[in-house]
Amino acid sequence: MPTFQTKRRVAFTPDQMFDLVADVERYPEFLPLCEGLTLRSREEKDGRTVLVATMTAGYKAIREQFTTRVTLLPTQQKVLVEYLDGPFRRLENRWLFKPVPGGCEIDFFIDYEFRNPMLGLLVGALFDKAFRRFTEAFEARAQSVYGQPRAAAQIA
Repeated sequence: MPTFQTKRRVAFTPDQMFDLVADVERYPEFLPLCEGLTLRSREEKDGRTVLVATMTAGYKAIREQFTTRVTLLPTQQKVLVEYLDGPFRRLENRWLFKPVPGGCEIDFFIDYEFRNPMLGLLVGALFDKAFRRFTEAFEARAQSVYGQPRAAAQIA
């Protein structure tokens, strides 16, 4: 049952990083393995936005689609992702953005298990490698969208 968690400090604000993660429609432009994303619904309620989206993840000849519910909590600087349908038995993902001097700390967590053990063996290592690169992909996206941060280029 693969689980991955990382914390990374970046020289962008929590609002900037939250906005990039919340902009799910743009994921195919920069996110590893994301070949397509279809937004199924968007609902605003009680200061939160709930999206239902289907992502196509692929590498070479392997393609899988899965649908998730994404809850955006801007006042808490948190994004929660719940699995709805696809090749996983379980998929939970969350992002938290905390202010730190000169930028923010990104706390990224993902826990997943493929329904088919053979598929898990075949693409599990590839998914693990991609998940490890997600925070880096969002930091690179921030530089592309917002330019070089005014604070230190990289926070230790």
